[in-house]
Amino acid sequence: MTTPAEPAELAAAAARTVPGVADLHGGAFGEVATYLPGRRVTGIRLGSDTCAVHIVVEYPADLYAVAAAVRARLEPLLGVPVDVTIEDIRIPSPDGEHPTSEVTQ
Repeated sequence: MTTPAEPAELAAAAARTVPGVADLHGGAFGEVATYLPGRRVTGIRLGSDTCAVHIVVEYPADLYAVAAAVRARLEPLLGVPVDVTIEDIRIPSPDGEHPTSEVTQ
């Protein structure tokens, strides 16, 4: 028997499908997460009245547009305001096989 997906898991899956989102990010110390029985959803902090989403964006991308697209995708799904933080930018390597990251601060 499979466990139904939790809202945080649905939000994580939906955020990853937004063009320009390379991945979710757990924050500097992995503190951005939603804890579920026996597992955690990194990069999503879902509360009763808000949701924080921390993402890694694929370069080149319009950062504002990617953040807006994540909000537009998740707010109807979750029914709460979504705050998006861009934690990192993933830069493709010249060989296409070894992406690098630059931390945005």
